[in-house]
Amino acid sequence: MIALLSLFILVTLFLLVSRVASVALESTGMARDSAQFQARSALMGVGFTTSESDDITSHPVRRKIALYLMTFGNAGIITGVGSFLLTFLDTGGGQTAQRSAVLAVGVIVIVATFHTGHANRAIERITRGALSRYTSLDTKDYAALLRVEDQYEVTEIHTRDGEWMVGRPLADLHLTEEGVVVLGIHRADGTFIGTPTGSTVIKADDEVLAYGRMDVLKNLASRPSSIGDEIHEELAAEHQHLLEEEPP
Repeated sequence: MIALLSLFILVTLFLLVSRVASVALESTGMARDSAQFQARSALMGVGFTTSESDDITSHPVRRKIALYLMTFGNAGIITGVGSFLLTFLDTGGGQTAQRSAVLAVGVIVIVATFHTGHANRAIERITRGALSRYTSLDTKDYAALLRVEDQYEVTEIHTRDGEWMVGRPLADLHLTEEGVVVLGIHRADGTFIGTPTGSTVIKADDEVLAYGRMDVLKNLASRPSSIGDEIHEELAAEHQHLLEEEPP
């Protein structure tokens, strides 16, 4: 039963480390769903060739968090396999069934506990407090400050040649008519424009940090220049309709 108990402890630690790492990655500016996905991927040693993975490897703090996760994950998986084998070593048919049931129920209870709102809020509060006190990470919840909820989000749009935004100043795009606000622009050469003006021209391979409705931002990320103006007019009219429906 000691091996079974150690297996429960290991599962608890895996979920706890994953949640803490997710909060830490969020504190570096990653979106919550991206932070959770990348933390779990690094912990399990699964590699994904995505732009989010590039964001981690190119960021010194995120890279260090991922390194710790991979180290702990590799050691934990080996320990977990050993504990699992020891749990069923030299057991009869009755004991095997009993321990299998205990293992299944125990894992379900642990996972369910970590998925409750109270547990998540407690872990997040403690983690953010520790990061604020013992590290230099910026632990402000920018999602809450920007009131990111319902269908709104902050995202980065990677621009490419042939897209509607490329080669045009922000003033000509009238993105606010679609309910989109540009917060900043990362140039391909590493330059960051934190307060873009109307005269700022969007270039190919820019990373445009924007805030708005998710469906509009998704459309904007792949809008071709050939029909971009027509799509803009449609979404601008839709946004105006939404504003008119808002209660006074």
